[in-house]
Amino acid sequence: MFIQNVGGMRHIDLIVIHCSATREDRTYSEHDLATDHRRRGFKGAGYHFYVRKDGKIITTRPLEQVGAHARGYNANSIGICYEGGLDSRGMPKDTRTCHQKHSLRVLVRTLLLDYPLSRVCGHRDLSPDLNHNGEVEPEEWVKQCPCFEGSEVLAKE
Repeated sequence: MFIQNVGGMRHIDLIVIHCSATREDRTYSEHDLATDHRRRGFKGAGYHFYVRKDGKIITTRPLEQVGAHARGYNANSIGICYEGGLDSRGMPKDTRTCHQKHSLRVLVRTLLLDYPLSRVCGHRDLSPDLNHNGEVEPEEWVKQCPCFEGSEVLAKE
């Protein structure tokens, strides 16, 4: 599936799930996200969507604009980030609330209607396959993000 882009058409075949890597006992708004990304040299939030703890889905970057969320994969992907991903001690953990799980599932299913051939994965799944066995295994992950199996976002709980 293609979407119109200023420079022509943008092919989308990947939906990448991320966490904000923020503690579950703290609030991290879409404004905090955009500010932090600007400090890193981005033009605002690098993700296309941000899902707050209450399940609210916020569009943070237009779909026709290339994201800044997964180096080497941005041109053909849509980035979705959920608020959280760390426990109260700062260790990786699936901190998604029931509201976030529902909203992520609805958002991804909706995107798959427009981009039906897209693969859904977690950011960690885009790490290099260091042992070249055709599978990115936990010991090869560059980071834990999103702290759960990205393709499971479609599973009903």
